Amino acid sequence: MFAVGHMSLAYLIGKISAKILKTNPNIPTLLVLSILPDIDIAIGTLTKTTIHHGPTHSLIFALAIFTPFFITYNKRAIPYFLAYTSHFLIGDFFIGGQLQLFWPLTTNTFGFHDAGFKYIGINDPINITTEIILLITTIIIITKTQDYKIFLKNDKKNLILLIPITTVLLPTFTGYPFSIPIILVLPAIGIAHLFYLTLFGIAILTTLHYTIKKRLK
Repeated sequence: MFAVGHMSLAYLIGKISAKILKTNPNIPTLLVLSILPDIDIAIGTLTKTTIHHGPTHSLIFALAIFTPFFITYNKRAIPYFLAYTSHFLIGDFFIGGQLQLFWPLTTNTFGFHDAGFKYIGINDPINITTEIILLITTIIIITKTQDYKIFLKNDKKNLILLIPITTVLLPTFTGYPFSIPIILVLPAIGIAHLFYLTLFGIAILTTLHYTIKKRLK
């Protein structure tokens, strides 16, 4: 999946689980966690190794990382865990596959295609349609619940959104993961990414504006 699909999926799962558990998770954090497993792309680039869909896409690795949070925060940590694992247990499982889900116990790969079903690539119309539907659903819910107001507030927690902006959103408009901007290759996905880029940009600029204004007083 592209970033828009992962973030929309995490938002929806986070909202549903939070309602069931009666918790109130930080939405920007949910969105950042949804793209965090792909940090292995950056690590692989720096180390000149191929580790994508490896340890950071492992359920065992995720459980090990989140265990201290489960102990400390109990059920409040669950929406965050689901946001992180939705990246590979749902998104990448059906789109692409080849996940080392049980690393380090085994390096065998798992996924929809690995199980013998149709291979669905990131450029496949099925994936594009799915991501757009997820985004539209997210926009409807974020509007109905007025969660969009979170991005209009002066909240230093919103600065965490610099992570998806610099690592997955802006790069797609400069050529990553294609050789040309995504808006020219897959216009629908490009526009979808522009939605999150604009929303996150507003959140960061709003917080920076109030912070600078306060310091100048």
